[in-house]
Amino acid sequence: MKSYLPIKTVYAVLHLFLNQTRPLYCRINQSVPVLDRFFSQEDPRPDFRLSRESLAVLLNLLNQDRRHGWGATIEILVFLFWLASGASYRVVSRVFGMPRSTVHYVVHRVTKEVLAIRYQVIHLPTTPEDLEVVSRGFAGLARHRAFMKAVGAIDGCHIRIKCPSGPDGQCYRNRKLFPSIILQAVCDHRGRFIDTYVGWPGSVHDSRVLRHSPLYSQSVYPPPGHFILADGGYPCLQRPLPLITPYKRPVQGVGAQRFNSHHSRARSIIERAFGMMKNRFRAIFLQALEVHHTFVPHVITACAVLHNICLSAGDIVAPEDEPEGDGAEDDEGEAGLEAVSGALWRDQLSAEVSALEEVPPDHDYC
Repeated sequence: MKSYLPIKTVYAVLHLFLNQTRPLYCRINQSVPVLDRFFSQEDPRPDFRLSRESLAVLLNLLNQDRRHGWGATIEILVFLFWLASGASYRVVSRVFGMPRSTVHYVVHRVTKEVLAIRYQVIHLPTTPEDLEVVSRGFAGLARHRAFMKAVGAIDGCHIRIKCPSGPDGQCYRNRKLFPSIILQAVCDHRGRFIDTYVGWPGSVHDSRVLRHSPLYSQSVYPPPGHFILADGGYPCLQRPLPLITPYKRPVQGVGAQRFNSHHSRARSIIERAFGMMKNRFRAIFLQALEVHHTFVPHVITACAVLHNICLSAGDIVAPEDEPEGDGAEDDEGEAGLEAVSGALWRDQLSAEVSALEEVPPDHDYC
């Protein structure tokens, strides 16, 4: 008669054989150069574009306890390296020695986790004291007391993307003829984003994006008596969203020219904020983003979250010298809206600029 091994013995032998012949899936090789530099306490900014202080803040905010997979730190490093290098999933998989499909999964999962903490990092001033700090900051930027009621600066930014296929692809081509998605953002006097709205195709005008944004429709900010600074691509409004824009060209009178000068000093902080974020993640923002266009808004919002985290940790990357704004849209605000707008308010502010002395530059808000 034939004798058979007990079934438990068969499973034990098979388990032993597999463990001896198949490598562990989640064992990361820390000797690869990018990880060796990180775990050797070298400066992580060349590889990941974030300082150790910023990374510590990010890890604390995410507070992810990985009981499976590669571990929170490794997955965040993979995500940050992908952002910093702009490389394909295939290249990142070779750098970290992990499967390409895993890199894709990690990038999407960590992006989702960063978006989950968005409202902890990107939020409007929550107390009267915070609001006063912002308003004083804008008065300092403008160097004039007439801007003490300014509590934000708004602008739109075009993010290059890979042109979507199909008939809707042409909708993403902006007036400079490259495909893009629009990021509308409001920042405070330090260049920290306090509101973001992203996803509209590049062919849409800034004022239309504004009208469809929650900031406009919900009208919860700014508080009564305060306003947000905007360029000439937006309408000058008092309701439902108080926006103060510069006088349109050709500017008539010395008072209007003086107002425009102070207005530009304060409003340009939003251009510097875009410039700092773009310069930190140059590979993402200075070339077409090689992901599906439906994933682009998530990546952009994640970069805005990281921008704020870095500012809070004192990890600042200076913007490039050239301005982020585009003067070609300066006179394209919608006149129909401006007819029921804040033009009178702007005239009052202009009169104050001509009447009041300037704020002494006792603080550098840049």
